[in-house]
Amino acid sequence: MSGIHAKSFARRTGLCEEMSLMKGSLMVVTDGQTMEGQACFSQESVDRLVDASPLPSMVRGACPSLSTPMQTGDGLLVRLRPTTPGLTVAQFRALAEAAETHGNGLIEITARGNLQLRGMRPQSMDGLAADIDRAGIVPESGVAIEVPPLSGLDSLEIANARDIANHLRRAIDALEPKPLLAAKLTIIIDGDGRLTLDGLSADIRLRAEMSGSTHLWSLAIAGTAATAKPVAAALSDEQAITAVIALLKSLVEIGPRARGRDLDAEVLREQFQFDEAKMGNARGPSISAVGIIQLDETRNALGLRPSFGQIHAADLRRFLGVAEMAGVNEIRTAPDHAMLLLGLTPSTMEHARTTAASCGFRTRAGDPANYAIPCSGAGACASAHYATRQSATDLVDIAPELLDGSLKVHLSGCGKGCAHPGQTMLAIVGAATGYGIVVNGSASSEPVAYIGKEKLKSALAELGGLVRNNKAAGESAQQCLKRLGRDAIATALRQG
Repeated sequence: MSGIHAKSFARRTGLCEEMSLMKGSLMVVTDGQTMEGQACFSQESVDRLVDASPLPSMVRGACPSLSTPMQTGDGLLVRLRPTTPGLTVAQFRALAEAAETHGNGLIEITARGNLQLRGMRPQSMDGLAADIDRAGIVPESGVAIEVPPLSGLDSLEIANARDIANHLRRAIDALEPKPLLAAKLTIIIDGDGRLTLDGLSADIRLRAEMSGSTHLWSLAIAGTAATAKPVAAALSDEQAITAVIALLKSLVEIGPRARGRDLDAEVLREQFQFDEAKMGNARGPSISAVGIIQLDETRNALGLRPSFGQIHAADLRRFLGVAEMAGVNEIRTAPDHAMLLLGLTPSTMEHARTTAASCGFRTRAGDPANYAIPCSGAGACASAHYATRQSATDLVDIAPELLDGSLKVHLSGCGKGCAHPGQTMLAIVGAATGYGIVVNGSASSEPVAYIGKEKLKSALAELGGLVRNNKAAGESAQQCLKRLGRDAIATALRQG
């Protein structure tokens, strides 16, 4: 009889409040009930326990979904990535109605382009799942494979990343036994078009490069496009898929929590006979996902960004009515909290954009609000120490000099840094007694200064003034702050 090892069982369910492994036995305490047994359970018994245990995940780093929502400060959080490249207007409308019926109506687009529904209740989860199923929305499961949102439509794309992703999924599904991989393990396949995924971190990265009249793939591990370690180059489609499967098998051998950072890059380079000379040239920066994006000579997409990544279902439904009348036939979510509207004509584009702005969307790439990155904040997250979205609004009003597009300001309610796990030039981190100001680091980095609870607005004004009064001709806000250095920033904050 096939079975699932106890550690895998605990990781799969995400429901255990306490687990004890002793001499091959398993004890699970969930919802006050204890279940003991052997270290291996049949698939049938595991499925029965999963179905009977609707507890939400409380673990940071878990993946909230319809089957395992995450408990937050405003109820249960559900994250959703559909299997299709995009949704129809009717499907988006159904999702908005479900969010309002079963939750608090707040819908978010994450930094990776996932949808999140907030404020669900345990008793509403069945109804939410039924409404999503009725709308024909199928959530993606299995290993997360991310491709640029315009893959398959972008005339500048070197290779169709979505096709390779589908081939890779089939190859993974065919593996026996099924690989036990880390819950948040991510593979990025980038066809190198207008909108890339360069800024997103991944455990495994494939990037298309031109080679004469065809394309080849480079392979890297553990990081963004800038920080990942290259391990193979000049791979054909088939070789690229084979190489990724080999990496997944290596991760399985390390253990079910292994990530790309646990792989040995030097060993892999030898295994794949890596030749750095075969790596393609560095490419230019990706364009913004907000604004009018040209796909080819006749087609455009309209990129929108909900203010600070969040919109209420009522505002979204109001906009969708106009979008449908304007001819939108598909909506795709995109990284950096954006959504892309397809099917608009030049004559309907501006009307749709004007309406979107009145419904709470940012519609232009240069909008300063696009560069303020708040987490959910107090009220929505139990860990947050301040109302980050209100502070983001204050930042836009008080210190627009910081938001010229050269840097992002991360407003994190606590030191976990969920909204932007990587480094930013400035991070404002909530604490029990006030705020820590981090320069060129992540939310968990050591602050250059601390400010009191009532001094955030004055501190923002000082930072804005620091850039305004010291920026040289042609210099960006980021260049200015780097030149001034940490000490000058800390001094300005103390003065504020």
